[in-house]
Amino acid sequence: MYRWGHVGAALFIYGPVGAALSRGGDPWLAAFGAAVAVACSTAPDADELLPIDHRGPTHTIWFVLGGTTVVASIAGVAGASIGRQVTVAATAGTAAALSLGSHLLADSITPMGVRPLYPLSAWHHSFDITPAANPRANTSMLGVGLSFALLCQAIALGIP
Repeated sequence: MYRWGHVGAALFIYGPVGAALSRGGDPWLAAFGAAVAVACSTAPDADELLPIDHRGPTHTIWFVLGGTTVVASIAGVAGASIGRQVTVAATAGTAAALSLGSHLLADSITPMGVRPLYPLSAWHHSFDITPAANPRANTSMLGVGLSFALLCQAIALGIP
């Protein structure tokens, strides 16, 4: 998938978490988590700027775990300055994990697929549904993800 498809996938998977935070009385934290999810949604594609294989090391569960740890750690340090270290770190870590994981899932619908356990396993996974460059698929994924996230928020906040 391309950028907008990945943003949509991240918003789709984060939507219920953001809604739970809003319903729990913390819409600021819900919005912060959404921003982290969007920011992390294309991080695995940084491999296109590096001298490594595309959909190689950055498209693995190891990258998801490492990226989540880095994001949660940075957010924890920042959260300490406002007295909410654990809450901010947990929200950022959850949003990062969901977003990075959604990137792997979104790429798995393409023929190229992913090798999520690389280098421990050469296992390759692909649902082979649509090419990554399909503009209709990317736009649809963005629309569905954004709509679902907004619907979750509306329900959480009791907006008819």
